[in-house]
Amino acid sequence: MKIGVPKEIKSQENRIGLTPESVKILTSNGNEVLVENNGGFEAGFYNEQYKSAGAKILDKAEDIFDDAEIIVKVKEPQPSEVKMIKENQIVFTYLHLAAAKELTKGLVNSKSVCIAYETVTDNNGRLPLLAPMSAVAGRMSVQAGAHCLEKNQKGRGLLLGGAPGVDPGNVVILGGGVVGENAAIIATGMKAKVHIVDKSEKRLNELSKKFGDLIIPKLSDETDLEKLISECDLLVGGVLIPGAEAPKLVTKKMLKNMKRGSVIVDVAIDQGGCVETSKPTTFAEPTYIVDDIVHYCVANMPGGVPRTSTIALNNATLPFLNRIASDGYYKALKDDPNFLAGLNVHKGEVTYKAVADVFGYNYLSAGEAIN
Repeated sequence: MKIGVPKEIKSQENRIGLTPESVKILTSNGNEVLVENNGGFEAGFYNEQYKSAGAKILDKAEDIFDDAEIIVKVKEPQPSEVKMIKENQIVFTYLHLAAAKELTKGLVNSKSVCIAYETVTDNNGRLPLLAPMSAVAGRMSVQAGAHCLEKNQKGRGLLLGGAPGVDPGNVVILGGGVVGENAAIIATGMKAKVHIVDKSEKRLNELSKKFGDLIIPKLSDETDLEKLISECDLLVGGVLIPGAEAPKLVTKKMLKNMKRGSVIVDVAIDQGGCVETSKPTTFAEPTYIVDDIVHYCVANMPGGVPRTSTIALNNATLPFLNRIASDGYYKALKDDPNFLAGLNVHKGEVTYKAVADVFGYNYLSAGEAIN
């Protein structure tokens, strides 16, 4: 199969769909891999490494889209890329369609086959292709939040870990999933006071066993969220409804009671954000202020550490890509209901219910689409 890897063109995005090591595995299995010139440069992967792995280097993204049977990316196709996607072409990448009406429309009109990393499941209902980037984003969220608390970043002028004789900062993490757990790893490591709010008592018990008395678990149904948020210095939004728009747990009204210069890091921004006042930002201008509260809402946080992120992502995605390349997408999806859950758009039909519902498309189940 011809596999195309264009350079990512989303603002401040430096990851790439495949590492040279992944390319080597794919080419050794008889596939042809086309990589855009200097596509991996910012992540520390060079043309010569890709050539040595068996890839062909092409100068223009147009040539890759024109020739490849499957396009492997990291971020969702940008408008100029959507125009290049061909009918029946397979697109394998993060899509986050529930927060992207125009992208959904463009992919439907392209009549391509779009498989989203973030909705592929495993036997336990987890999201194995989202997990590595959620882990990176969760760890980065506290790192970024701690920086934003500095006075020269318009924050409170507070050191998250405190100092001898000075209390540490107060961190509230919304969601105890992969993002929340990894945020807690860094926040507790910084010696902050850490609350984790989740709707699952079982999950909170798991986190309590992992962290002991380093965290304060809070069951969402029994928590006065407005009061908790008013007392925090750093709020990390890590809630997720797979494939759907994130619920708005924090309202604009709640901001009025927050401390001046406190920080919100909304990791859920890829899915629309879990804070009413959140809007996507980039690394070029990562923050903005609403009601004296610093908002950090970078929509591709793992893109800030592209080498780590690309390797972590490939560890998860390569086995799935290998199956598409060897068996074709139809058999690969039909044989694995967990992989089938990743099918969001199929030849003009929306095949993920949450996306169809939010934008009013007719919903065709993924199973029906490939039968």
